[in-house]
Amino acid sequence: MLSPDEFDDAYDDDELRSELPDSPIASLRDLQYLYGKLYTLATAGGGDYAPYLTPDAAGDLVDTDDSLIVVRVDLSGDEPQLADDEQGAIKVTRYSADLVSKVAHSKYPAARGIDHSVTHQAGRNSDPEKLARYAKERLTKWATDGVVQNAADDHEDGSLVNALADLGEDEDVPDTIEDAVTRALDGESATALLTVQVKTEPDGEYRWPGEVDVFQAAMRARKLSKLVSKGQATESAGDAVDIVTGEATRTVGTSEDPLNYYLGKQLEKFPGLDVDEAWRTHPLSEDAAVTVMNAEPFVEACTYRTFGAKVYSLPYFFGTPTPADARELYQLLYLAVDAEDDSRVTSIERAYQREDWTVDENRLRFYVSAVMPHQMSRYDVFGETLNALLQYPSAVAVAHAETQQTEAFRGSDDRSAAFPTVDWPVFGSNTGALLGEITSGWYFGQTFPEGDDDTDASADDPRIEALVNVLSGTPISVSLLLDAYVTRILDEASHDDVDGFPSLRVSSQFAQLCALASAEGNFLTADGEQASITESPSYELRIMDEPGPEALTTDGGFAGEQKLEAFIEGTPALNNDQRCGVFLLGTLVGAVGNYQEWHEDRSTTLVDQFPVKSITTSRIKKVTQDAIEKTLTYTRQEKTRQGRNYPGTKFDYIVDRLRDRVLNPDPDDWTLEKTDLRFYYALGVTYGMNDYSPSSDESTESTEEN
Repeated sequence: MLSPDEFDDAYDDDELRSELPDSPIASLRDLQYLYGKLYTLATAGGGDYAPYLTPDAAGDLVDTDDSLIVVRVDLSGDEPQLADDEQGAIKVTRYSADLVSKVAHSKYPAARGIDHSVTHQAGRNSDPEKLARYAKERLTKWATDGVVQNAADDHEDGSLVNALADLGEDEDVPDTIEDAVTRALDGESATALLTVQVKTEPDGEYRWPGEVDVFQAAMRARKLSKLVSKGQATESAGDAVDIVTGEATRTVGTSEDPLNYYLGKQLEKFPGLDVDEAWRTHPLSEDAAVTVMNAEPFVEACTYRTFGAKVYSLPYFFGTPTPADARELYQLLYLAVDAEDDSRVTSIERAYQREDWTVDENRLRFYVSAVMPHQMSRYDVFGETLNALLQYPSAVAVAHAETQQTEAFRGSDDRSAAFPTVDWPVFGSNTGALLGEITSGWYFGQTFPEGDDDTDASADDPRIEALVNVLSGTPISVSLLLDAYVTRILDEASHDDVDGFPSLRVSSQFAQLCALASAEGNFLTADGEQASITESPSYELRIMDEPGPEALTTDGGFAGEQKLEAFIEGTPALNNDQRCGVFLLGTLVGAVGNYQEWHEDRSTTLVDQFPVKSITTSRIKKVTQDAIEKTLTYTRQEKTRQGRNYPGTKFDYIVDRLRDRVLNPDPDDWTLEKTDLRFYYALGVTYGMNDYSPSSDESTESTEEN
């Protein structure tokens, strides 16, 4: 394959323009066709037969010993015969780079059968007997193939093919070839291509298949024959308008698809599909179909796996491709193909990392889809967009990194952060690393439920939906997020391997929610009472190594109380009294639970007594009463045992706010959705469990200051 510089030198703008589509990229098929064109130009070059050749199929044989076995045939006389000059009937040589186009190999990727071209690729380390058989089959099998014979009948030089077939019928010829191959290899095995050279003029040179048009035409016909009889189809072809080129021509309906998307068995995509009539619903001209198939190396290079599904992230430039677009795109695709050891890097990351990027990023788009193999040769397409932009995931990555630098996730000298963090990528502040986590799907894999089959996605998997939405800039429903968050929390609460309340999981979910709400663009959508969740929080930035907000306590106030007040004021979602009430209830349960664990040495706490799954509107009042009663109990105990003189009760900065919000309206009349209640309750529990002063060894020291 040509390097980007070699590609630039090989084709001037006029040549490129003549090869490129003259209409905008508007479908997956358009994009596959463009990829196929670029790949063909970079490997086989231009010309009518180039899309049908597979110059890379035997790339590992180039310049290796005994890698090309040639049957030399003299067709210049009255009767065809094997060459009888000093080189003899069989020549064993090196398959050098300058012979690639001359040999004109067209591989048929099947376990059995001969290649499309007269040139055939043998298996690795084939023994001399097998190689001799393949050599004989250039005459006895390829030349006599029905499709090849039909192509010969329609070609002015068809007699050359017939002469090969006639020669193969000579009883002595196969034995002569076998003996010559065995002698030439000296009994050794080899990995090789096998082909023919023919001489058609008495004083002429022996010509390679790439120099004989009828051999090329027969190769093309043989490859095309596979496009109309695949699977259960017998003749899926007819005259129609090519959906890629717009040309009225013979079209085929069962060509291969690099994404396994337009397969005959995709009945859910094409209900009631009649494979013999597929050319009517999905017509591709023969040349376009083959060009699309050639896109596979580039398509695969821009593919990665997540949740068991293959995610395709295919870059292109919006609009009608220009020569300049083609050169920029080829650079991206070449880098993707060349990065074999860096397969975890998605094409979006690779584009983001380019320092010499000079194109209009608004024109750089990505086709994104997730495809899950399902049964034999059947695939489910879970999500799809043609309008993914580099800016979308990078905006979320930037917002997430900034969120990690706010008081919500960074504490001060006086008080812990609102929520806990650990050395975990989802709490990271490296935008480049976060971009990779987002585009790979890992970002949602850490916060959403894992699916029914361990990690594999299902057809309606919210992880895939959220991933495709972020990549395409499509807003995610807040309800979808809260449903997914709460499901994951409940899953972990019932999982034997998860010890205690999943506070870090809840913290990571909230960080994600804040990032999606804060990112430039529109990544969240909600109606009614959930609309405020889509608004960006206004937390104070807290740069590391800077002193904490000492002003909060200079007047003698309680840092824990002021932190809670600041968090509520900075969180638009908590402007809703019902949501704020259940958050405060969780905060009190978390704080009391911590007190029970650290001061009372209780193995079972309020956090265990009132798990997330127990929270409903009908139970909020009861849980509130029990939580407040516990604070009163511990207040009385401390006064009795330790002689403390509280002006009020323990955790009164929580209790007072909680009482204000659970009285009117009565929780029985609350209208908030259950997942909304449960997530913000879990958020409150996480907040309460994490609330402490760094100067104290105990997370509930705050109560001593009340």
